[in-house]
Amino acid sequence: MKNIAILGSTGSIGTQTIDIIASAPESFRATVLTAGSNVDLLIQQCRKLRPALAVIADESRYRELHEALAPLGIHTGAGADAIADAMTRDDVDQVVTATVGYSGLIPTLRAIEADKDIALANKETLVAAGQLVTECLDASRSRVIPVDSEHSAIYQCLRGERHDEVSRLIITASGGPFRNFTAAQLRDVTAADALRHPNWVMGAKITIDSATMINKAFEIIEARWLFNIDADRIMPVVHPQSIVHSMVEFHDGAVKAQLGTPDMHLPIAYALGDTTRLPDCSRRLSITDFAHLDFVEPDYERFPCLGLARRALDEGGTTACAVNAANEIANLAFRQGRIAFTDIYTVIDSTLEAMTQTECPSLDDYIAANTEGRARAAEAVKCLEAAASYVTTIP
Repeated sequence: MKNIAILGSTGSIGTQTIDIIASAPESFRATVLTAGSNVDLLIQQCRKLRPALAVIADESRYRELHEALAPLGIHTGAGADAIADAMTRDDVDQVVTATVGYSGLIPTLRAIEADKDIALANKETLVAAGQLVTECLDASRSRVIPVDSEHSAIYQCLRGERHDEVSRLIITASGGPFRNFTAAQLRDVTAADALRHPNWVMGAKITIDSATMINKAFEIIEARWLFNIDADRIMPVVHPQSIVHSMVEFHDGAVKAQLGTPDMHLPIAYALGDTTRLPDCSRRLSITDFAHLDFVEPDYERFPCLGLARRALDEGGTTACAVNAANEIANLAFRQGRIAFTDIYTVIDSTLEAMTQTECPSLDDYIAANTEGRARAAEAVKCLEAAASYVTTIP
């Protein structure tokens, strides 16, 4: 029996993790569930799984949580500190980091310090502070098994192989809903357009990240730290069908690929099972239905966010942390209709130009970079809003 803490149980990855735990009660038990603000769904999940502890990040929702769960004997907590503390409990063997954004960093670090294994679905943890997380892992018994479909694919392809024989990692991208749009068309797309992903069902934030392709930039950064490989040996490729989840090319020219349906249940189950394959955990792939698979070079001019991976890794220090912070602000502003789709890159670029960078950052430096990046990005959004308002009011 493996005891699982789900960091972000009410999101897309969290709810699919619960599906797997509920389908294999002889193997897994959810001992800790945490959520941001969706207290109603968290309560439903707790009634179903009966964890030892439930924590809500939004402290204003704590009373609802406590009153609903106290009669069931489920302990409750609220706030960021309570979530981080929960990751260190003795009744936790593995932490599934399913939360979105920078909020996953501190709890994941605490789990690593407590020697908990990590099923990593929160790519921003390694994007924001890859060097620090790697150093913490080196000093811990904690192991990381990636949950992102692309990194899980690479992880599976590397099993049984010599890492010094790897030539390149090839990370596939669906291209999102706008892969065939012109630059002019991209200026006028709406958040509703961007949220209609052709292949995957995901949360709003990551779906927008897929549309801008900054999620691929983040995945390149994540792969650099997960697999200890230089960025110039990580290649993104647009694969519209989302059947080949990623590939590994070896020195002899051989290429291994992992294929499957666009369904996150499989990589989640693979991580929970500690590389033991659980039967019937995802939809089956019919090869004959996908006899034709396309692979094309990404367009860095139409999707400039993709180039931020190389920039962040070349500059190092807190640059990637600032990119992540600015993107979270810009992504939300676009979803709120405050800026245009193409302004997301503009906000990130202007934030980087204004940032104070730290070359060898500590945790406090990363926290400061995140705070500064968000503030500068918020100012950039305000400037873009003001400029748009001025243009629309010219007689």
